[in-house]
Amino acid sequence: MEEIRITGLRARAVNVPLQYPVKTAVGTVATSPLVLIDLLTNANVTGHAYVFTYTPLALKPTLQMVEELGALVQGMPLSPHDLDRAFNGRFRLIGHTGIVRIATAGIDMAAWDAKAKAHRVPLVELLGGKARPLPAYDSHSMDDVALGTKRARDAVESGFRAIKTKIGYATLDDDLKVVRAIKAVTGNAADLMVDYNQALSVPEAKRRGRALAAEGIAWIEEPTLQQDYAGHASIREALTTPIQMGENWFGPDEMQKAVDAKACDFAMPDLMKIGGVSGWLKASAIAEQHGLPLSSHIFQEFSAHVLAVSPTAHFLEKMDMAGPVLEPLLRFRDGNAHFGDEPGAGIRWNEEAVSQFLV
Repeated sequence: MEEIRITGLRARAVNVPLQYPVKTAVGTVATSPLVLIDLLTNANVTGHAYVFTYTPLALKPTLQMVEELGALVQGMPLSPHDLDRAFNGRFRLIGHTGIVRIATAGIDMAAWDAKAKAHRVPLVELLGGKARPLPAYDSHSMDDVALGTKRARDAVESGFRAIKTKIGYATLDDDLKVVRAIKAVTGNAADLMVDYNQALSVPEAKRRGRALAAEGIAWIEEPTLQQDYAGHASIREALTTPIQMGENWFGPDEMQKAVDAKACDFAMPDLMKIGGVSGWLKASAIAEQHGLPLSSHIFQEFSAHVLAVSPTAHFLEKMDMAGPVLEPLLRFRDGNAHFGDEPGAGIRWNEEAVSQFLV
């Protein structure tokens, strides 16, 4: 059998609408700026992936970095682990983080997708697992009472048994008002998690966390600056509600530092920032070693496959950042994510929509 090699790469920038803007205590993501990646091979299969740049300001430099890397990997074997090692070596001096990490992770994901397609199996099977329903939660924004209760009611009626809302309002009373309104709607039908998006000081996080304990919150996410592992550990020690973090770990080494600091009860790597599928597998091993329940952060299509082979899999986050430019292959039913037996990771572009939202 001829060795499968990478023959080219195409990258496109799109800015797609969101059904609900992602409002947080530290800013609003009004649209979803994405770089779409097509990794071409000599096996007549193309790997697809996308990366999310949070702000349109980062679209152009991320697109350029992906294209530069595309020229670098052309002609290389379709071996994601070898690509990962090559990227880690090449960017050791400049630092394998930020836009560099985002771009290499996107290519890593596309390479895994292409490899699974070349073997005619879903990505989860290439990784040694099998597709299964995954517990999922519906991820909401800083929606205040009216929209927050509407979205919570809709989620419960759709079968979700867990919901996350973003808080960090001007006062603790405002936080409690929103949390209690949502709990009044959901009752015992769904767990409620809250996300501060790094908005609080350590003392304020302890103060608000103690007040939230009586509300039966399932976890408090990123209560203070994500890089302050000691601060998170101090908050965790002071509270009874579990602490969740991880979406801003750039690479498994940062995850390891957080774990060593005892900064969290739960872990939530972001597939793109952690280093793609290759980085996720390393993060999953760390989580298993330390008994940390592992949840995903956005990138729900790829995340379903890697969570299914993670020994400490906890929750898949339902937050659809790319839906307008994708064919709907991932389904949510009865509080679970369901992904089928299509080869690869389940990324298929809606080309008509892509052309509409091209930047």
